Amino acid sequence: MSLDHEICYRAVASRDPRFDGRFFTGVRSTGVYCRPVCPARTPQRKNCAFFPSAAGAEEAGFRPCRRCRPETSPGTPAWLGTSATVSRALRLIAEGALDDGRIEDLADRLGLTDRHVRRLFAEHLGASPHAVASLRRVHFARHLIAETDLPLGQIALSAGFGSVRRFNAAVQRSFHETPTALRRRLRHEPGTAPHGHHVLRLPYRPPYDWDALIAYLVPRALPKVERVTAAVYRRAVCIAGAAGVIEVGPDPRDSCLLLRVPTALTPHLLAVTERVRSMFDVGADPEAIADRLARDRRLARLARRGAGLRLPGAWDRFELAVRAVLGQQVTVQGATTLAGRLVAAYGERLTGADGGDGGDGPDRIFPAPAVLAEADLQPLGLTRARAATVRALAAAIAADGTLLDASGGLEDAAARLRRIPGIGDWTAQYVCLRALREPDAFPAGDLALRRAWSRGGALPRPVDLTRRAEAWRPWRGYAALWLWQLGLPRLDSSKGASA
Repeated sequence: MSLDHEICYRAVASRDPRFDGRFFTGVRSTGVYCRPVCPARTPQRKNCAFFPSAAGAEEAGFRPCRRCRPETSPGTPAWLGTSATVSRALRLIAEGALDDGRIEDLADRLGLTDRHVRRLFAEHLGASPHAVASLRRVHFARHLIAETDLPLGQIALSAGFGSVRRFNAAVQRSFHETPTALRRRLRHEPGTAPHGHHVLRLPYRPPYDWDALIAYLVPRALPKVERVTAAVYRRAVCIAGAAGVIEVGPDPRDSCLLLRVPTALTPHLLAVTERVRSMFDVGADPEAIADRLARDRRLARLARRGAGLRLPGAWDRFELAVRAVLGQQVTVQGATTLAGRLVAAYGERLTGADGGDGGDGPDRIFPAPAVLAEADLQPLGLTRARAATVRALAAAIAADGTLLDASGGLEDAAARLRRIPGIGDWTAQYVCLRALREPDAFPAGDLALRRAWSRGGALPRPVDLTRRAEAWRPWRGYAALWLWQLGLPRLDSSKGASA
């Protein structure tokens, strides 16, 4: 994408924090690239080159600055939301699409040619897809070097490198020093994490309304799978046979969340971190979203309070999809009760895990699609129609693991979900919003959404609300969140609303 050299230089000269993460500055005289807020002396204008992504700066031959540490930037570059295809591709890369795969495979999932994908990345990021994927791994490795006591060989595997040799070469190329020298320079102090756990920092761009996010998650917490309090979110997870209880909470001293991961999940630290980042929406750019939505005078009154709201995601897409089906035409509490019965009947217990709460904490894994496809659900209190929909959904996902995949775009994902008997547009859009992380998903038929928009007047028709929401693209999902949490008191008492 095109960056205005004059505007970027002014931002660097003033160290304006609003531009942090939106672009990176390569300094030709030193060979490093920096964040706009770097405390070092402002370089001369003629020595500056500006890049829309850290990957673009590294691909041009610059190395990260040791003072501002661009690898710790909140990671919300200026292209976010400008290309839906690039955003989907980046989500796939974050899920590991290029860890062992080819660009051609990524392009196939996006429904494009590999040449077109390369062109889009060059246009919006100034870097190739492989450069973005490699930077993701090496910066995460640096994160582990600085913040954990893991041996370097284990860090190589946890960060997604196929071999220690590739890991050493990538660190040397990016930071111009070996992993051993990097750890020595960072003066890592062991013993900062609780025994048997790793603690990782997940930086975000403020404001971040943790209290509002928790208030949304508390009534929806799955019994025995999740435990949510004002200070911490905890849940039982399982990845590739490795299981444990993770914890997420705010850091009172810095703009980041703290993620605590048991050592049993060490081989999957990158996957766990990416899932949690997505689940807690740490990559959002609240100022850009609020600026766009505040142009609508009806939403402008919510803009100041809504800027820190984050879209609550899901650890497991299938789990969220089932929860959405259970929430059709019942209260939030009713859906939670049904989900709890389902987990109690068919969820797998974590061996030796009590979640740290004396037996009341998370110790169950949500049942797999193959299990629910054959389950007798009516004795749990589900209606015949709802039980049939859950089984149909589970069977479809068991047969096709790509069903809950948004690589083809929002409309494609919603259309595939609507083909399942019992799933209408409201359920499909809600699943796309929370499980598939589609920020433009918009469940226009949601009763609470329509009530919030009407402000006590006549309820708008879904088609009319959809027409009004066209001006909110590509952030219609955040507009829905604003209306759910700010525009309607006592949301949770509304049937069929934001299950």
